[in-house]
Amino acid sequence: MKLGVCYYPEHWPETWWQDDARAMVAMGLSWVRIGEFAWSRMEPEPGHFNWAWLDRAIDTLGDAGLQIVMGTPTATPPKWLVDQHPDMIAIDENGRPRLFGSRRHYCFSSESYRAECLRIVTALAERYGQHPAIGAWQTDNEFGCHNTTISYSEAAATRFRQWLARRYNDVDSLNRAWGSVFWSMEYRSFDEIDPPHLTVTEVNPSHRLDYNRFASNEVVSFNKLQVDVLRRLSPGRDITHNFMGFYTEFDHFDVGRDLDVATWDSYPLGFLEQFWFSPEEKQRYLRQGHPDVAGFHHDLYRGCGQGRWWVMEQQPGPVNWARYNPAPLPGMVRAWTWEAFAHGAEVVSYFRWRQAPFAQEQMHAGLNLPDRSLDIGGQEARQVADEIEILGPIATTEQAKVALIFSYEADWMSLIQPQGRSFRWLHMAFETYSALRGMGLDVDMVPPGADLTAYKLVIAPAQIHVSNELVEAISKSEAVLLLGPRSGSKTKDFQIPDTLPPGPVQQLLPIKVTRVESLRPGTLSDVIYKSRDLKGHMWREDIRSQLIPHATYKNGEGAWYQQGRVNYLGFWPDREALAHILCELAEDAGLEVQSLPEDVRISRRGGFVFAINYAADTRSAPAPEDADFLVGGHEMLPAGVSIWRDVTA
Repeated sequence: MKLGVCYYPEHWPETWWQDDARAMVAMGLSWVRIGEFAWSRMEPEPGHFNWAWLDRAIDTLGDAGLQIVMGTPTATPPKWLVDQHPDMIAIDENGRPRLFGSRRHYCFSSESYRAECLRIVTALAERYGQHPAIGAWQTDNEFGCHNTTISYSEAAATRFRQWLARRYNDVDSLNRAWGSVFWSMEYRSFDEIDPPHLTVTEVNPSHRLDYNRFASNEVVSFNKLQVDVLRRLSPGRDITHNFMGFYTEFDHFDVGRDLDVATWDSYPLGFLEQFWFSPEEKQRYLRQGHPDVAGFHHDLYRGCGQGRWWVMEQQPGPVNWARYNPAPLPGMVRAWTWEAFAHGAEVVSYFRWRQAPFAQEQMHAGLNLPDRSLDIGGQEARQVADEIEILGPIATTEQAKVALIFSYEADWMSLIQPQGRSFRWLHMAFETYSALRGMGLDVDMVPPGADLTAYKLVIAPAQIHVSNELVEAISKSEAVLLLGPRSGSKTKDFQIPDTLPPGPVQQLLPIKVTRVESLRPGTLSDVIYKSRDLKGHMWREDIRSQLIPHATYKNGEGAWYQQGRVNYLGFWPDREALAHILCELAEDAGLEVQSLPEDVRISRRGGFVFAINYAADTRSAPAPEDADFLVGGHEMLPAGVSIWRDVTA
């Protein structure tokens, strides 16, 4: 368990650097990330590099005993480069160029920009790849931030046509896969196909899905372009990328396969404000963040990193980019840090060392204030560093007994053809995760087709396309399985299966979905299960089967079917019903379910139990009376952390 910080030496007088480095070490920090936005300082004129300042910065930080994560600067190409290669600019869905003046002003598909990235990354790695202070590399910064994954430029159109030609071989196969005969959309050649935007009404959903797949693959290949250079010129160093929260426009599992470590940027208060949470939840968790937002992403990116992951940017105070930006509850920065370690983080790095007094992020807090004095986040980071010494080393990777199948394609499909405005796969995945965590269960996030043999309970919230690989993985597993509504409802080409939904799932469970309804908010489906009234909302399916339903709608028709260990829901439960269903299935799987105090979350790792209090008032730690506490105790104040030895481990 190590702590780090993001630092921008180019923002500060060089006379401050040595003092900053010493203060970082005194605070207990081990890692410092630099360089990811510094292209204009590295190469102020085309082909003329200025390495002297960066040489001194690296030596200053390294001499203080810090390990450096060197960022490649490709998220912020300088103005002269944009003027030199105007074709590198991305085009948004309305056909407008995304111009210079902030960041991420490039198109992943631009051949000229890819060549320039290869050039700057090669030059950077040739100079610093063997430097003893460089311990890791970060490619670019926050791929897709500001909705920049998908571009509709001419460069993207050209590469999309090439991608389609490789995927389908001939245009007749594409026309069949897309159902292009509908509305006379048939193509004579791949050259006739444009990106799916600026159409009169809804674009062909298969066309949109393939464009999502193409755009995701562009991110993968863009990242790999840099990774290959870094592996060649700086062997033995970890390579990472910092992903974001609730962002699904590209497949992070695919990018993660080329990395050594996955990292992500954790801003719990910003995410609470910006996403779907109700006004009541936003008020309730105003200064703490939702109890499951950080954990959801910790577990997701642990999966994307094949077990190895960091937090590259941890919120240290108020941010600047949400609609409203409250300050964290005192102690919450410490609590978020410990929660990351509880989920297996190797490093938690704070953003940033010092609040910037200029430009776009001057309202974003750091560990220090602009006047170089310590801020609250810095005080809490120092406290965590002291507490880490008490625990010593702990295991960072332990497999959970519960798996949630996380499918980026399922989310793309739910956005392309939601059928109801409230249907969003990502929201359903988060609700499922939150219910499981509220029962005291640790959760692994795995991609479709992952090995499921080690799990006791597997949940697929709405696996819209079920592949043969997923069916095979399910068949090899002995886990209790829950498939949510719409699972198996589309083929890989975004068509209804010939055998009707749930398609390949019928190999596991003999049912057919014959009709679906999307429901307005407030419209509920009453489901009877063991004389208990469960409430469904948002979605309802009519199911035909010779099986006796496990639960029925009030009219007696089947709502939940079960055969052996395989379960299928034809409705989406509300929160109370979802928690009840998951609790029943967890117990069927032989898992121990806990009744946790409200807004308290626990994790087990390395022989310890970690508890975090997300409530605005005091809670009791769910620990035995004779628990051996290393941090905290039975009473948990708001933002409280308690850590005790796990006698059951």
